[in-house]
Amino acid sequence: QVQVVESGGGSVQAGGSLRLSCVVSRDPGCSYDMSWYRQVPGKEREFVSGIDGDGKTQYADSVKGRFTFSQDNAKNTVYLQMNSLNPEDTAMYYCKLQVSGARWWCRRGDYWGQGTQVTVSS
Repeated sequence: QVQVVESGGGSVQAGGSLRLSCVVSRDPGCSYDMSWYRQVPGKEREFVSGIDGDGKTQYADSVKGRFTFSQDNAKNTVYLQMNSLNPEDTAMYYCKLQVSGARWWCRRGDYWGQGTQVTVSS
């Protein structure tokens, strides 16, 4: 049973900040890759931030300099600190968990949270 739960969304005015959290399940001996995506109705889900296979933090061009990805492995949690928000950041934000590993108990695959809504007003 793998669970991905996002929280921290809400409504803020332009220029404000929010911090999103994503808590996931974790089993020893497995590999976990975490990332954030967002989606606006009528558009495809887009990558926001995460750690790539080389261990580097990646950001979409639209959020560079404003958003910060971080993680706390001890708490099985990743965060997305969002500063200087603007109306274009309004979207449903999703946490993505990719599980891999050769051990039989590793629940390999991609898992998505239910999403948390971020609304930024002008």
